[in-house]
This record gives sequence, structure tokens and C-alpha cells, in this order.
Amino acid sequence: MRRPAHPYSVNRPVYSEDSFSEEHQNICRKHKTLQDHVKNISPFHFAKCLCTNVCDATRVKRVACSLLPIIQWVRLYNVKKWLVGDLVSGVSTGLVSVLQGLAYCLLASLPPWYGLYTAFFPVIIYFFLGTSRHISVGAFPVLSLMVGSVVTRLVPDEGPIANITGFEGLTKDEQRVMVAASVTFLMGIIQLAFGLVQAGFIVTYLSDVLISGYTTAAAIHILVSQLKFVLGLNIKNYTGPLALIYTLEEIFAQIENSNIASLVMSAIIIVVVFIVKELNERFKAKLPVPLPIEVAITVIACGVSYACKFVEKYDVDVVGKIPVGYEPPMAPSVEIFKLTVMDAFPMAIVAFAVAYSVAKVYAIKHEYTIDGNQELIAFGVSNIFGATFRSFAASTALSRTAVQESTGGKTQVAGLLSAIIVMIVTISIGFLLEPLPKAVLGAIVIINLKGMLMQMRVVGFLWKKDRPDCMVWLMTFGGSLLLGMDLGIPVGLAAELLALVFRTQFPRCSLLANISGTDIYRDCKDYRNIFAPSGVKIFRISTPIYFANVEFFRNKLNEYLGFNPLRVLRKRNKALQKIKKLLKSGELQITEVSHDSDDEGNTEDLDQPSDYKDLPLQVNWNAELPANMRVPKVDVHSVILDFAAVSFLDISAIKGLKSALKELIRVEVDVYIVACDRYVLEKLHSCSFFDDEIKTSMFFLSLHDAMLHVMENHPIILDFSKPPVTKDGLLHGPTGPGPRSPRRP
Repeated sequence: MRRPAHPYSVNRPVYSEDSFSEEHQNICRKHKTLQDHVKNISPFHFAKCLCTNVCDATRVKRVACSLLPIIQWVRLYNVKKWLVGDLVSGVSTGLVSVLQGLAYCLLASLPPWYGLYTAFFPVIIYFFLGTSRHISVGAFPVLSLMVGSVVTRLVPDEGPIANITGFEGLTKDEQRVMVAASVTFLMGIIQLAFGLVQAGFIVTYLSDVLISGYTTAAAIHILVSQLKFVLGLNIKNYTGPLALIYTLEEIFAQIENSNIASLVMSAIIIVVVFIVKELNERFKAKLPVPLPIEVAITVIACGVSYACKFVEKYDVDVVGKIPVGYEPPMAPSVEIFKLTVMDAFPMAIVAFAVAYSVAKVYAIKHEYTIDGNQELIAFGVSNIFGATFRSFAASTALSRTAVQESTGGKTQVAGLLSAIIVMIVTISIGFLLEPLPKAVLGAIVIINLKGMLMQMRVVGFLWKKDRPDCMVWLMTFGGSLLLGMDLGIPVGLAAELLALVFRTQFPRCSLLANISGTDIYRDCKDYRNIFAPSGVKIFRISTPIYFANVEFFRNKLNEYLGFNPLRVLRKRNKALQKIKKLLKSGELQITEVSHDSDDEGNTEDLDQPSDYKDLPLQVNWNAELPANMRVPKVDVHSVILDFAAVSFLDISAIKGLKSALKELIRVEVDVYIVACDRYVLEKLHSCSFFDDEIKTSMFFLSLHDAMLHVMENHPIILDFSKPPVTKDGLLHGPTGPGPRSPRRP
């Protein structure tokens, strides 16, 4: 049942921008410049504030809590309610972290045990600096693959390695570890720098559609990269454009040499893990914790491999010797920095974007806030610290974070406990994982790609609902798939830019009309009972106007008006020249003709305003003209431009707008601009937009103000078959009542 509308009545004068400014005094505010913003985020400003407020205990406390978020939540830690959940979650997540660390390390083309370092060192730092209470820090498959592409480029399986001084005397594995650690260190520096300059907003340039297309392509890259372990083949690692195609080509060339034992084992594990994960998802409300199928299958695989001697009998590739304890810290290579800076930048962005997106999901779910800038600092320091101890790039993984949250984790105490589990494995029981076949790790990686691969379903939805977003997804996906993960982000950003240009370069424009009896204006194509007075056009453009769409704006305006004002002006000026010649020659007889003082050969510029000063008559351009002269008729006397959606204009747009308004004014069409943003108006003033022809008086506060002003100046606009009838303060026409007449206070 429809609720009755509440009465809505306003009694005020018609306001133009000028009259409103005269009656209501503006407050002059000083706007911050770019220099002011840079000054506020500079280290010198921070040091100055620190020195100035060193004795301010409140400020010192606030800064400390900002830089060390652990201070805030540890005081609120509820031991009775949260500790048990964190203990269970920490143990579960730690076991998953061990397996994923080993598995994802294969993507980075490093010895598997370095994945245990990545699951330990960054977690310790994030415990103190991170603002999310639920994400599990460690290896992320997409990031591991990006590290692997850098590693195999500088230290390929075959061929010469990069000429780096620090490589002397190192084995190939040690060289690869140095490359991975150095690029991770550089990635951490970039993240830390972004965090210090408060550049957490950078993630907003990576839309959900871009991230979806990028991670889906990464999932396919990861799937293909793991086929060599699943099939037991010795495949060279390819990098660069079309690396995926070359890898598949070599896999199909060697597929007859597949290790049957590895293939069968992988197939069984994929099926079993898939079924159990589906059961976990279906019965998650009834299960206290998800069944740890990956841990169970790993234990079984290790036992079977050891008992059946898979290495000796079936030539199955296994994890092998895992060193006990941790290696000493190492310094990164500056030479590697120079060679990998273009790789470290997208890695830093992807790592932060993924972690921030996952953290935001759980922050909303559990009703707390996260700080993007502090997250950058936390991950930056985590990666710098971890790289010093030979770990590779760390972010978070949705599957591992889901385990930490679903098993009862409340805070990063669960993350710290997971790191302790990883440490125990590293220093005590790592030898138990030595017989683990790499095919098992490959199968675990592949089955965990399900979520990312299922993102392909979004393409059909995007194609039906939002074609530009669909093109962003497809271009990002295709670019990442064919050109490589390092070029996928630039391709995606270029696709987003093209989509943005497409949306704004060809925006929706419309002619508005008054909803009868109200001060509401809507697209005249959408409603029946509207008031559309003849001679008035209300034009709306629903986007900012800038260099790329200003010509579209002018063309669309002319299309809706039904004439080209510049063409009309030229025709009129040509007709005026001809009329003056006829008057001068006497062929056109008019009483009291004044003498034409202009030289016949000195004709006017056809684009200039029409000059009537030497004519003793008023030309009616819509009537029949002498000497069979033809000039397009103009049935519009007033044009109202709705600028409510115009948030900015650049210099090109201001020039184009000024030219369009002058053309209309010169063909005797009154132009009004309504709902113009104050800052846009200030820019028009500062760019010398106003002159003798374009005046500030054409700007009105609202559409209704401008319409009432037009009705007052042009009463003939009510040119209907029946005369209008005034009733209850409304103007009634054939289509219904029009806008209320202005009431004078």
C-alpha cells in the first residue's frame, strides 16, 4: 500500500548565483595546495611535530598506538573467551602454513624449506605492526609465481646467469635464494616508503574487477607450473611473454615420459582433498573445525613414500634434505636491486592489494577497523626483516586466512602460535617431511586454486551488467596470461583507464522536463505527465567535462537543440551582408534608409556577432526573407544547462564551453547554467571565462529558479492549443500543471 506523500512547500524568491551571493555572504576559505600536502607528509614535518610535542603525553601515546597497533588490542585481550580459540586456530593454521610454505616455494623456484622461513619471520613482525586481527601472513601463490619469474630470469635452468658480483662461489640454489631475498627486500622498501608517505590510497586504483582478472590468470599460470611436478617431468622454467605457451608446448612434447606413480598419486590426492573440502564447506555449521585433510594427506603421503621407497623404485621426486634450524642473516644485493626494480614495484602493489582486500573483509565481518597506511608499513617491515633471513615475498592467502578465522582465531595471537608451529617443524621435526613427494605439494597447490579459477564465472555476469568492466577483466586476464604476471598489472591499469575514458568521453546526455505541479525535473523520455514549454530546452550531461568529451558535449547539445548555432550564425551574417548590399544598391526599398558607412570589400567575419547597427529594420529570422534568402529557423529562445553532475572542467573544456555559449548567445538564444558547483564557478572566474557576452547573471542556483526566470521573461512559452489556466498557484497546460510561479516575499 502506497503511503500518502507529505506536503512540500517552499516560499522564496528566484535566486541567481549573483542575487544569492548578495543576500548570503560567502566565507572565504583558504584551500590547501599540493605544497601544503607534501609538507604535511614530509619527514621534516614529522620530526618537527615530534620535537614540538615531545612533552605531550597524549600525542606520544597516540603516535605509539598508531605505529604499534598491538598496544591497542592487547589491553583488550579477553583471556577466558579468546585464548582457547586462538590456540586451536594457531595450531591448525600453523600446520597449513607448513604445507603451503613448502608448496608455494616450488612456485618461486626455490628449495622447499625456504617456504618455512616465509611462514615464520614475516608473521613475527606483523604480530606487532599489523592492524588486522585475522589474516594469516605468509606465502601467496600469485606473489610466489612473480618471485619465481624474476628468479628464473636472472638464474635460469639452462644458459648463462646474470652478471652479478655476489654470485661468485655460490651454488645455483644459493644464487636463486639471493635473488628472491633481494627482490623481496626491495619490495619491502617500496611498501614501507608508501606507508610512510601515507599512500595507502594507491590500492583504490586496482579495482575488484582488475584483481579478479589478474588472479584468475595467475591461477592458470600456477596450474601450468605445477603440471611438471604432477606429471613428474623435467620442464625448463620459461619467463617473459608467451612463457605459458612455451611451457605447455614442452609439457605436451614430453607427456609420454610422465611418471605414472606421481600422476596417479596426484590424481588421488586431488580427488580426495576436493571431496573433503566440499564436505567441510557443506557442513561447516556443524563441524567445530574444518577437517585438516591437507595435513592428513601429507602425513599419509610421507609414510607411504618412505615405506614403499618411492624414490628408489619409482623415481619420484621428493622434498629431500631439510636443514635443521635457520641460516644466518644476509645482506641484499644492490646489483639485483637495479635489475629487479621494475619487478618489485608490481609485486609490492599486488601483495598489499590482496592482503588489504582480505583484511577488509574480515574487519567488516568482526566490526573493527584497519589502517591501509599502517598495513603498508607492517608488510614493508615484515618483508624487509624476512628477506634478511632468506624468506621470499609475503602477503596473505584467502584459504589460510579462512582456516585461521574459522577455527576460532580472534587476534594475531593465533598468527604468532602458527609461527611457533612452523618454527618447531623447522628446528625439530622437519626431517619427517623429507620423503614427501613434490607431486603431493603440486596437487595441494592445484586444489587450492579452485577459488581463483571459479572467478571465471563473473565474466558472464559482467557482460550482461557492465560491458566496460567486462573488458577490463578480459584485458587484464589476457594480458597477464600471455604477456606474463609482471606486465599484467600495467595492462589492467591501461584497461581501467580506457574504460574510464569510454565512460566519460561518451556520457549519457538528456533533455529534461518538469514533472507537472512540482519543482522536479526528469528525462522527458521517461515520464508522461510532464511540462515541456515550447522554446525552452533543458540539457543535462552526467559527467565532468574535459578535453576528451568537450566536443561530444557540444555535438550532443546541437543535436538536442535541433540546429547548429555556428551554422545559423554564418547564414545570418551572410544574409545581413546581402541585405546591406540590396539596401545600398536600392534593390530593397525601405523608408528612411541610412547610408552604409562600411566598405563593400571589407566584409565581416561570419563567426562574429551579427551587426544590426546600419539596418533601419528589425530582422525576423523566422519569417520569410527578401530575395529568396534562406536561413535556418531557430525555435529555441532559452537553453538551460544542468551542471549538477559536472564536478570539474579543465582548460580545454572551459574554452569549448565558452565558444559554445557565445555561439548560442549570438543567435539570440538565452543561456542559463544551473546547479554549478561553487569550486567550478571559482575556476571559471579565475580562468577569465566571463566577458561582455558571457555574464555571471546566467548562473542560477537550481533548475526551477532558472525555469521561473525564463517564464517571467518569455510568457509566450505557453504556446498551446488551449490557453493556460491559473489555478492554485500552478500553470496548467495540455500535459498537466507546470512549475509553480515564483512568490515574492
